[in-house]
Amino acid sequence: MNICRRSLPYLLSLLTGISLSLAMPGSGGFWPLLPLALIPLFFALQGTGAKQAGACALLAGSVHYMWQLYWIVIVLKQYGGLPLYLALPALAMLALYMSIYLLTFVLVGRTFLTGRAGLWLLPALWVGIDWLRAYLFTGFPWMDLGYGLALTPSLLQFADLFGHHGLTFVIIMLNVSFYQLISFFLRGGRIKRRPISLLTPWLIILALTAYSQLRQKQISLEMAEAKTITVAIVQGNIEQNLKWSVNQTGQTVEKYLGLTEGLFRQNRPEMVVWPETALPFYPEKSIYTQSLQDSVSRYDYALLTGAPWFRIVDQKARDIDYYNSAQLLSRKGFSGSYYKSHLVPFGEYVPFRKYLPFLEPLVVSVGDFTPGRVEKTLDWQNARSGVLICFESVFADISRKWVDSGANVLVNLTNDAWYGRSSAPYHSLAMTAMRAVETRRSIVRSANTGFSAFISPLGTLVQVSPLFSSWVGVEEIPLLEKRTFFVCWGYLFAPLCLLIVGGYLLLYRRKSCQLKRL
Repeated sequence: MNICRRSLPYLLSLLTGISLSLAMPGSGGFWPLLPLALIPLFFALQGTGAKQAGACALLAGSVHYMWQLYWIVIVLKQYGGLPLYLALPALAMLALYMSIYLLTFVLVGRTFLTGRAGLWLLPALWVGIDWLRAYLFTGFPWMDLGYGLALTPSLLQFADLFGHHGLTFVIIMLNVSFYQLISFFLRGGRIKRRPISLLTPWLIILALTAYSQLRQKQISLEMAEAKTITVAIVQGNIEQNLKWSVNQTGQTVEKYLGLTEGLFRQNRPEMVVWPETALPFYPEKSIYTQSLQDSVSRYDYALLTGAPWFRIVDQKARDIDYYNSAQLLSRKGFSGSYYKSHLVPFGEYVPFRKYLPFLEPLVVSVGDFTPGRVEKTLDWQNARSGVLICFESVFADISRKWVDSGANVLVNLTNDAWYGRSSAPYHSLAMTAMRAVETRRSIVRSANTGFSAFISPLGTLVQVSPLFSSWVGVEEIPLLEKRTFFVCWGYLFAPLCLLIVGGYLLLYRRKSCQLKRL
């Protein structure tokens, strides 16, 4: 009996980890679990000391994040060359790192679980910690809880106010509210004594649903009246192992051009979008560039494609900057470019290599790209494109900066071949869909092996490609111009939550100290 009692908190924590994972896209996608998933963990924390509470948090977090991030093993083993006995510990370490944020939430917030302040303090604490995770150590905001609603447009529209952090706030508030309500009834409480606690979760759900329905109607009208541009997506499905082979370059260009020019038999796209590094060569120095120029001139379209790029900084010193770039090619030649601004550490550059010389050998295998900046949109006819390259679609602030710079469409160029047939492409698609609602911009997503997609400003998936097959899609997309509250002010919601929680905790501690003196 004692063994059962001792193990119960850990079983409840395990249940939370499993429930969180099943609620997320790509791992079940049963989003109704979101407002309930943390309740077992909250009950596990009842009557526990800091050490046991921390163990419960680490258990729940490790289960959840190892489930969400198992694709890391595929990347490290298949493309990083790591044996399984090293790839698995790497996954465990990453899951443990992510779990530290849940540990922080539990240790700081467990005192407020049963108090009225917990109803708003705990959601604010969770959101503030999520915001920190998006910036610390270059940031890894992979699948925050708000993304669990990313493929549910009927509940998603609230994101144009406070972004995905706003949705996370509501999810945590519902968990706390339901937990407090269940605890109250288990203690023999009566409805008349806690009418507010009883009504709170249902009022939140009602308000969220009503706002979403209202915004769906408003944005649908704006989309119907907006200017449009006809865009084509080409998904080449080039194997990752062959992508950078010199012997494969000609076939790659030929395949992309063949798929593109085949579109013009029945369609007249004004812009064609190829994936991240669809051109596996430096265009300004390649014999294949003329073939691209001939095609855009013959069919009169603009090509927006990913390509490596370089810029000579100092020829005498042989100082050259290399970029992961997006290039806009029209009949006038290259007329616009963007250099990826948020690089992947140990994937596109080696951190601290200037200060840690022993890391220099890694540069040869990893590469050493230079980050760019969000500046000028890539313009063609009515479209002013803000480009998100690969991992950048995970960061809400980059898409926000593009819209703030005048973008009326967002284009995501990516290569998700690294992830294999795992949950990661589903995660990536869901996070990209969230960017559409936050900014109220159409998103054109071109992925080497999928998922390529047209995403409306409502977050709906208008067209989606299959995984690991060649595919082309054409769509007339609306170009909305208004800036959302999120773009103008709502992006400050998460750091504001952190400040409010910090201020409240300082006041709470000061008050506690004063009471002890008395």
